[in-house]
Amino acid sequence: MLERDSLTVAAAQIAPVWLDRDATVKKVAAWVDKASDAGCQLVAFGEGLVPGYPFWIERTNGALFNSPVQKELYARYVDQAVTIERGHLDLVCESAVANQITVVLGCIERPDDRGESLFASLVVINGRGQIASVHRKLMPTYEEKLAWAPGDGNGLRVHSLGAFTLGALNCWENWMPLARATMYGQGEDLHVAIWPGGSSLTRDITRFIAREGRSFVISAGGLMRRSDITDSVPHHAEIAAASGEFLADGGSCICGPDGNWVVEPVSGEETLVIATIDHARVREERQNFDPAGHYARPDIFELRVNRKRQTTVVVEE
Repeated sequence: MLERDSLTVAAAQIAPVWLDRDATVKKVAAWVDKASDAGCQLVAFGEGLVPGYPFWIERTNGALFNSPVQKELYARYVDQAVTIERGHLDLVCESAVANQITVVLGCIERPDDRGESLFASLVVINGRGQIASVHRKLMPTYEEKLAWAPGDGNGLRVHSLGAFTLGALNCWENWMPLARATMYGQGEDLHVAIWPGGSSLTRDITRFIAREGRSFVISAGGLMRRSDITDSVPHHAEIAAASGEFLADGGSCICGPDGNWVVEPVSGEETLVIATIDHARVREERQNFDPAGHYARPDIFELRVNRKRQTTVVVEE
């Protein structure tokens, strides 16, 4: 392995301090430090980790219209969501630059210009501590639609990281062929998929993307235990009573560009899932199939992507 081709990467499989933004941000920053201490240049965290995934919806009759329970829980969610322009992720940015490590972080974003609506956003923070991109999930899945608004294409971007080109998608976006093709077409060869947590989510798709993209794939899953539902959360007793020991059990894993496991899914514990990967393996596997290269046929197929950030007001002076 040539030194210039190698990169040490990690999925940080942790639980949030559920529905507590500031405490979860502090925990994320501490795990960024841990990943750096382990020699990593990249660390990824699960979907919606700050301040947590909306696990209450399926446990408290979330589709009941005009429910006081749902209103109270949503109001708490909005209050604890991340507004990037207000500096809510500054502590993570400081940890990234102090450690010269790239961070991929799932958070629930409340932009200043979109009222009280929330987006499941994937934030890439580079080793200079800069927020390089914010990708708002294109389509919330099933009950997520009761908490999150659909996003846009603005964050469908890739980033250079050593010999690699890094791209990332949220949860079931990874099943969207055109979303994957957008990343491949920008040169992605290191893909990060972030999830609320569970090997049932990560076991098949991680290997599939790796083989299709001839890329390394990191699946970063969150963890959520019944014991993480504290009495500071509205209706905590009802949510806990409807939950098993795990609401999300992780499933973080890493796969090589031939579709074989580098690290198989890890479940049920807070941990760093770490591997040192070699870009030469990408080049080897793309000898016979390259989805954005000699197999792309741009004379036949063309994909157009709108990366304009959605906003409801355009002011012209």
